[in-house]
Amino acid sequence: MKLWKCSVCGYIADEEAPEVCPKCGAPREKFEAIEAGNAQKIEGARYTNSLHQELFSILSNALDVAEEGIEDNLDPGCLDIFRKAKTHATELRQMVLAEIQIHVNKGKWG
Repeated sequence: MKLWKCSVCGYIADEEAPEVCPKCGAPREKFEAIEAGNAQKIEGARYTNSLHQELFSILSNALDVAEEGIEDNLDPGCLDIFRKAKTHATELRQMVLAEIQIHVNKGKWG
C-alpha cells in the first residue's frame, strides 16, 4: 500500500493523494509519497495504535467506576479496591499516552 503525506498539515492518505487535503485544503501537489520503509512502519503500527486507543478508553471507563466506588464509600475494603483501581488506571493511561507519543516521534502514526 502506498501512503501519501500532506506537507502542509501532516494528513496521511492511503493509496493515492487526494485532489485536495481533507484536513487543510492544500492541493494534491502538496502531498509527498511516504518512503516504503516509513510506510511499513505506519502500517505495522496502525493495529497496535488502535489497541492503545481502545485500552485508553477502557481505562477511562475504569476510572469513572473507581470514582463512583470511592464516592459510594461502602466500607474500607471496597474503598481500598476502588482507590487502587483509580491509581493503576491513571498510571496505565499515562503509559499508553507515552507509548503513542513514542510512535508519533518515530513516524509510526497514521
